[in-house]
Amino acid sequence: MVPDDEGGGLMRADLLFDPVDGLDEALAAVDAFDAALVAGLLRPQPGQAAGVVELADAVAGTPLAVRAAEAADKTVAGAAGEDHFVALAAARAALLGSVHDALTARVTEAVGRPVAEEAAPGGAGGAGGADHAANLLAAARSWLSDLARAGWQGIDHELVGGAAPVVSAMLPDPALRRQATLLDGFAAELAASCPGATLERIPVRRWADLWSRALLLTLPGATGAPAADTATGRLLPLGIDVQEHATAVQAQVHAVFEPADGTAPRLVRAAASAPKPDTVVGAGLWQLLRPHLSLLTAVSEGRAMDLDAMPVTAEGDLIWDDGRARTGEPADSLATARVALPTAAAAATAPLDRHPARIAVPVLLEGYEAEQDDDGVAFRIAGHRLPVDTDRIPAAGPLTAEAVAASGACIALLRWDAGEFHVQPLAVERTVRKKAVAVHAGAWAGGTTDKAGVRAEKAATGAVDALRERAGRLLRK
Repeated sequence: MVPDDEGGGLMRADLLFDPVDGLDEALAAVDAFDAALVAGLLRPQPGQAAGVVELADAVAGTPLAVRAAEAADKTVAGAAGEDHFVALAAARAALLGSVHDALTARVTEAVGRPVAEEAAPGGAGGAGGADHAANLLAAARSWLSDLARAGWQGIDHELVGGAAPVVSAMLPDPALRRQATLLDGFAAELAASCPGATLERIPVRRWADLWSRALLLTLPGATGAPAADTATGRLLPLGIDVQEHATAVQAQVHAVFEPADGTAPRLVRAAASAPKPDTVVGAGLWQLLRPHLSLLTAVSEGRAMDLDAMPVTAEGDLIWDDGRARTGEPADSLATARVALPTAAAAATAPLDRHPARIAVPVLLEGYEAEQDDDGVAFRIAGHRLPVDTDRIPAAGPLTAEAVAASGACIALLRWDAGEFHVQPLAVERTVRKKAVAVHAGAWAGGTTDKAGVRAEKAATGAVDALRERAGRLLRK
């Protein structure tokens, strides 16, 4: 991806900065409803009622219109039930889905890459079939409805603690683990903020996102298995996105897959997740993740992987099985980005996953001017300032904000947040002593001889070993 005016012809960078019709209005309706959730919907005041009505009005003329209007009327009257809250959550998700689709269409036009055809949805999953599962989902729906009535300012430990028995009953069932994990994380976040009446700052959009998604996932069939296929061919990694929280970590590898049958390449992802104690940080994260994903070693060594019938979802997520992969030939990620990425088709996004926060499109940036000031790092490209999200660069690798600011080429994920596009670097190319040198965020994923990486690994090994020893003593007792 380079400025079109420099002859690259691979990107219409100006399109990323042009306004998108209807986007501000859709987000305003979502914000109005989210503001209503702050004080709760048990007895909404006029300002809150107006926010609920605005949400319903925003989906007028759609298949949700009648149910959303009825739900708004009942909510304004203080008589909303679970079905009404589900209708409002669906309307909110539909609006954010429309924002996702508009932004994705704009990105597709800007980068000029093909999009894979949307696969037919899979059949309903087991979550809604058994009576036991249905009862647990109903219990979760009841708790989420109580949250909506109380509002974020009305949460307390008793209310939030109501999720615990539901989560405990869900976790043993693999078909309900997705919902259980979301509820558990949401409840933990709320518990850490109790009582809500004393909060100085409330993450309004985030909690509304978690609430509406959790509510929709309680519907029978919401987590139906996606249509799946198998992948046989060559996997060419582009980079690793590390997502870290206090108790969990995930490494997601973005890659180009070249099918063995010679059909068009496509973008895929492979991820590994692991629970972690909050004392394991930095390079120690890789020790938790390596046993789950051999691909991490291939990425750090700059190699491709040969896949044999690896399961892959319709959204392009590889269901990783080490038995179906072997390390291949050397494959430079920047070369992959320059040669294979421009023709790689992106997978369609599942309806329930359409949200602006889910946009993460691999791109190659070249021909820009990097600048660094008090506002952070940015790339000046085609006359526009494209912000660089250096906060997303993991501490578990050698890539730094300074390396990004000194770069001349960058593999990044194009994202959208707070009303604008920005990029998250995965790897950069910079000139050192007149030689082009690549620096990767995931360079230490499979181990390293880099001095800084070795020191970080050694420190992390001590922490991990100490925790394992303590856990062993507890189990023996």
